[in-house]
Amino acid sequence: MENVRNKEVVFAITLGDLQSEAQEYIGRKLTDEEILIAKKGLEGGLLTDINTIYKCIFLEMIKK
Repeated sequence: MENVRNKEVVFAITLGDLQSEAQEYIGRKLTDEEILIAKKGLEGGLLTDINTIYKCIFLEMIKK
């Protein structure tokens, strides 16, 4: 059971989420090529400073 729990997704951005944001910001859905660019951007942006995010989360928990 613990092994299954370790693989549980905690945060996800779906293609629907991405398309919804594109519709809001640029007024249309993304092409397949644009989706690949967006995936790279999301991955780079989210992974660039993940340690700062974890630090903030855990420090907030410790304060309580």
